[in-house]
Amino acid sequence: MKAVLLVGGEGTRLRPLTYTMPKALMPIGNVPFIERQLSWLAGHGIDEVILSMGYLAEPFRAHFPDSRFGDVTLRYAVEGSPLGTAGGIRFAADRIGERFVVCNGDVLTTLDLSAMIEFHSDRHAQASIYLCQVEDPSAFGVVPTRGDGEVVGFIEKPPRDQAPTNWINAGVYVLEPEVLDRIPTRINVSIERETFPRMVGGRRQLFGFQWPGYWLDIGSPAKYLQANLDVLSGALPGADGAVAASATIAGDVVNSVVGPDAFVAAGASVRNSVLHAGARIDAGARVIDSVVGAGATIGVRASLGDLTIVGDGVHVSPDARVVAGRLAPAHAAASGDHPGIAS
Repeated sequence: MKAVLLVGGEGTRLRPLTYTMPKALMPIGNVPFIERQLSWLAGHGIDEVILSMGYLAEPFRAHFPDSRFGDVTLRYAVEGSPLGTAGGIRFAADRIGERFVVCNGDVLTTLDLSAMIEFHSDRHAQASIYLCQVEDPSAFGVVPTRGDGEVVGFIEKPPRDQAPTNWINAGVYVLEPEVLDRIPTRINVSIERETFPRMVGGRRQLFGFQWPGYWLDIGSPAKYLQANLDVLSGALPGADGAVAASATIAGDVVNSVVGPDAFVAAGASVRNSVLHAGARIDAGARVIDSVVGAGATIGVRASLGDLTIVGDGVHVSPDARVVAGRLAPAHAAASGDHPGIAS
């Protein structure tokens, strides 16, 4: 069975990390996020995945030089300009003539995809949507359904006290090829806001599969950090590799993920944080609730806290104090980011 993985987004919420690395290649517990998705898909019988790409496409080819991941064959569909979720699916899946799966490139889940496919088949649906239950649906698109799962509407980001349900669109779909005929070619179209709502009027076409297990959108700094800490808590597999074998730790590291060749000096402290490959935390520095990018250096006695994000290769000066900061390499800094603090 085939799947389309939507990995073409720019990951703007995760800047400055995504200036140099696509969101889908960022590590979760020292495993590239996309590898976690591909392993999950393969575990449910997916043997071919089309990567729908746009922004920073080449790093994917470099990461998978043989266009394979284990037993999964990878193909690439590179958009010339952004096509939206529906447009990207149509572009990537245009030659698929059978039922297929679609997954957003920021969805981390333990969904029983096999059960969802069976649900879809039993109802002879054209499209099925994975629905996840959240405490506060006001930041999401909520999807009310009938008792058998048939979708009766889409409500985007309703006030919490007015939401008709707390089951939200969780970004995994099972589609029949006929759905592609509903999507115009080579224009920007949203499947959540345009394609699916137009299917609601046709009975027995669109269903929602409710599944209460683990789900997380890793697209924001807070959620990216949470995903890594969820590995440490056991909510996700992989805690044994959360501190890379090639890392050097002489300081105090608590509840943190430490990447390959990272270095934590004696007297330094790292808590509830993520250090990417080659990050260096010098003596006396403190890193709390933060993410330090690949090859970045946190100088002697410097302090990071309150979800500070340090971009790849940035140097934070000795004795600097950064709270809730976004530190980008000088050549990549944009609105909302600040160049790295140079010594």
